[in-house]
Amino acid sequence: MSYKIGLVGKPSVGKSSFFNAATMNDVPEGAYPFTTIDPSVGEAYVRVDCAAPEFDQSCTPNVGVCEDGTRFVPTKLVDVAGLIPGAHEGNGLGNQFLTDLNEADVLIHIVDFSGKTDIEGETTEGHDPRDDIDFLENELDMWYLGILESGIEKHETKYQGAEAKIEVDLAEQMSAFKTNKDEIKQIILSLGLGLDTETWDADDREALAREIRKRTKPMLIAANKMDTPEAQANWEEITNDPDYDHLTFVPTSAHAEKALKTAAEGGVVDYTAGEDGFEIVEEVSADQEAGLEQIREFVAEFGGTGVQEAIETALFDVLGSIAVFPGSANGSADEKGVFRDCFILPEESTTSDFAYFLHSDIGDGLLHGIDCRSNRQIGADHELDHRDVVEIISTN
Repeated sequence: MSYKIGLVGKPSVGKSSFFNAATMNDVPEGAYPFTTIDPSVGEAYVRVDCAAPEFDQSCTPNVGVCEDGTRFVPTKLVDVAGLIPGAHEGNGLGNQFLTDLNEADVLIHIVDFSGKTDIEGETTEGHDPRDDIDFLENELDMWYLGILESGIEKHETKYQGAEAKIEVDLAEQMSAFKTNKDEIKQIILSLGLGLDTETWDADDREALAREIRKRTKPMLIAANKMDTPEAQANWEEITNDPDYDHLTFVPTSAHAEKALKTAAEGGVVDYTAGEDGFEIVEEVSADQEAGLEQIREFVAEFGGTGVQEAIETALFDVLGSIAVFPGSANGSADEKGVFRDCFILPEESTTSDFAYFLHSDIGDGLLHGIDCRSNRQIGADHELDHRDVVEIISTN
């Protein structure tokens, strides 16, 4: 499987620029609403320290690349058309956007931290980026609430036998969000609600919808256009606002990342995605040099352009995924190469989960795993860690 990271936000904040910078695909960019009408899917990469050198091996990646011990593992990036307030009620292009978002495992909300686009995506000055954060969370919450209300109605109107349980009915109603009855029940109880829906008021239902949304559609804020003084001033104020402690923020400049990658493709600079510096390797004009030096100052101050960091933080920190290498205890090669694969798995994945991830037959025949670093046997229920190298021993 390949995780899908959804890029969301209002029009004209730089979503397409971010997408293009991450994937170097040619998606139309423009400072006007609805530049992107249909979802665009591209391949981006996350960096993982390669395990091969620990086994005195050089890897031969099946997909992606490995540069100087850093593995670039592919993941899918989905650029979904801009939302506007009231989308959950059908405004703008409406629920089409929200439906497209549901395919994403984690969301990156691109926010114009310069404050130069209003809530509709039109040019302005002094707009508070917090309004954008609030509006998107509210749109998603109201979307979830509508589905939740339908589940509650079905539960209350059907035959209430001994087996009727609200967590079961809500899990069925909200199954598209990849939740289950155990998670639903845990969320209900964590909010101090009983399992009798007749005791819930409107505020209780909104709180439940919001919490389910947070658990099933985790989100990161990419503070875009951080190469402007206005954005940097807003960054200090917003990231210190306790109302947003539940969110992870990454300062970004999609423009800077795209410029560096374009220059690297043209042989003008030596630059690798995610690095905090670059080298000019070809003669450039005075204007080009001035522009690159401005970018250099930004990436030096912020540790990079933020585009690569946002993708990796969303996948590994916000979503909690881990990278696992299939291997053999002695690091031996076969005719297909050494350390060919590096897979991204859900957090708390076990040896058994990994076996079934590789193939259902391998999972069915699982005997045990081997931690290839220690050469120790690990059981089916052993929880894997990030960058583990595991050999699966199976009868199949």
